[in-house]
Amino acid sequence: MKDFRSPIILFLTGVLVFAGCNAHAQSHGKLNSAVDALEIQLEMGRHDQFIEIKQHSENVLNEFSTDGCSGGLSVGWEYLAGKIESFHEIHGTQPAWESCCITHDRVYHSGGSGVTTPEASFEARKKADEELQNCVVQTGIERSTLLSKEYHLPPEEVERLYGVIAKLMYRAVRVGGMPCTGLPWRWGYGWPECSEN
Repeated sequence: MKDFRSPIILFLTGVLVFAGCNAHAQSHGKLNSAVDALEIQLEMGRHDQFIEIKQHSENVLNEFSTDGCSGGLSVGWEYLAGKIESFHEIHGTQPAWESCCITHDRVYHSGGSGVTTPEASFEARKKADEELQNCVVQTGIERSTLLSKEYHLPPEEVERLYGVIAKLMYRAVRVGGMPCTGLPWRWGYGWPECSEN
């Protein structure tokens, strides 16, 4: 009989995390603390399983692979660039922040270099996700002058839009990137999958 707990946990985590994104009227600090506590509670058992996989002598890390920006973002971007000439001219065939995604994938692939405890694994994943968010924001800052001219927007508005993209990507990887989910973009995807109990 299939265990339906994992999809339900992922769904509930997603609902709570995205609810947190939309609840700016509440105290931001309290909300972040509550989300952090929930993430720790939901993930720690998975990180424990993952560390066991990493430390088992028969398991080896597979060769690095990447799909660029997961969830179909790179594929969809390439499709749009092939269909809409002006989109291709302005934005190219890959997301401007694809290098951020590939850097993020390198850390996710290994599940963090030198990580040997569930707590360290959790913190390394969170740090990788924060670095992805910061990299996308930085990409927006670097592209703001070009895009502001192209779209007749103030550079600050372009940077704000990239900030929104970065937050959405951060929340997506927090929800969808937990270890031991069977997803191809999970934390530690270069290692064998955790066994189902």
